[in-house]
Amino acid sequence: MKPVYKRILLKLSGEALAGDAKFGLDFEKVLTICESIKKCVDLGVEICIVVGGGNFWRGRSGGKMDRTRADHMGMLATVINSLALADGLEQVGVPVRVQTAIAMQQIAEPYIRNKAMRHLEKGRVVIFGCGTGNPFFSTDTAASLRANEIDAQIVFKATNVDGVYDSDPKTNPDAKKYDELSFLNVLNNGLKVMDSTAASLCMDNKLPILVFSLEDPDNIVKAVCGENIGTLVQ
Repeated sequence: MKPVYKRILLKLSGEALAGDAKFGLDFEKVLTICESIKKCVDLGVEICIVVGGGNFWRGRSGGKMDRTRADHMGMLATVINSLALADGLEQVGVPVRVQTAIAMQQIAEPYIRNKAMRHLEKGRVVIFGCGTGNPFFSTDTAASLRANEIDAQIVFKATNVDGVYDSDPKTNPDAKKYDELSFLNVLNNGLKVMDSTAASLCMDNKLPILVFSLEDPDNIVKAVCGENIGTLVQ
């Protein structure tokens, strides 16, 4: 197997780490994902990761809570997931660093672009926690931003669906899956790939997104090697 990408950003949802429980962490699931990431690292691919926090908290689930405070709570949830991923990667023998957009020196490095680039060049996986560090921005937007900053060739968005459909495949058995899409199609038709801020950022900087299912974690390896899976947005 030969990789077609040298440097990627992998966007993981928090739910992907929760397994069947749908809440909290299923560490066996985390280890399975980390094993697949290790295969990519062993192929020489440089990987950075942005992980969501929806398995613990979502800013918009704060109800009557102040949105800024609720979003800050969501950022802290992403740090829990980042540390779990880091532990899993270390257990399978992958060197890793966690960087956070909100300073918490006892737990992780602060996000510094040049330091992140150096880690990648040395073969370390870099996990970015706390999203962008700003409220009102999703972890999808953080993934788009960090991918552009560290010169990734593509964003891999690993989800619970095997690509992008014209309607919800869970409720519509006739939903049509797209193999390839333009960013304009995504934005104009309101397709649920990423939020519009994230999609616009990728479109403006000509950064493609590959959306695929994490049900089989080895899909990460297949995607790195250019196999035809999921939906490519470019």
